Amino acid sequence: MAAAVTGVVIGLAAACGMSSPTATSPSATAAGSGGSNARSGPASGGASGTVGNVSASSFTLSTSAGQKVTVDEASSTTYQEGTSSTSASGITTGEYVLVLGTTSGTTITATQVIVQPTGGGSPPTSGAGVVPFQPGARTTSKQVGQIPANHSQGSGTIVSGTTANKATEAALAAYSGGIVDRVVQLSVGEYEVHYIGVNWPHHIFVNQDFKVIGAN
Repeated sequence: MAAAVTGVVIGLAAACGMSSPTATSPSATAAGSGGSNARSGPASGGASGTVGNVSASSFTLSTSAGQKVTVDEASSTTYQEGTSSTSASGITTGEYVLVLGTTSGTTITATQVIVQPTGGGSPPTSGAGVVPFQPGARTTSKQVGQIPANHSQGSGTIVSGTTANKATEAALAAYSGGIVDRVVQLSVGEYEVHYIGVNWPHHIFVNQDFKVIGAN
């Protein structure tokens, strides 16, 4: 299984014209890079899915597209259920959760874990059009909605903190199933949310009001 997951990540990274997510560290900026790929490595992101195995300091989750994610917890990780605070003990098998934190491949070091109101392992009714990853399948190439003018893959500035969290939440609400492994602010002020673990979409575009406007 570990080998298969590694193959998924590396294969998807190659499809997006980048190196393996654990190969190098991300640059602070890449504005005007014309599509260069100083993008790999841990960065702010997240995923949503159903909790599987739970241990003292980590748990696993499965996304709606079948991607397996390992979530590492820390003393600084915060927990929320609906609008109320909870604790690590509130994360139980079968819960549907949103995880925000630092993504490295298919592992997320959580800063925040939010138990979704649906609960019981039932994912929200979102993600229409997401194409799950299948070994040997050709990468899906299509475009929906609005793509920022003059967008060039690899351009922009990697962001973190509240900004990255808001963009990640918006992207996962619209397209559940994959893993956000970085958020980039483009020169026009909008955000490109980079998506792995699925065959499509690879990039989800979010405006300055944190509304999804397009994907490719």
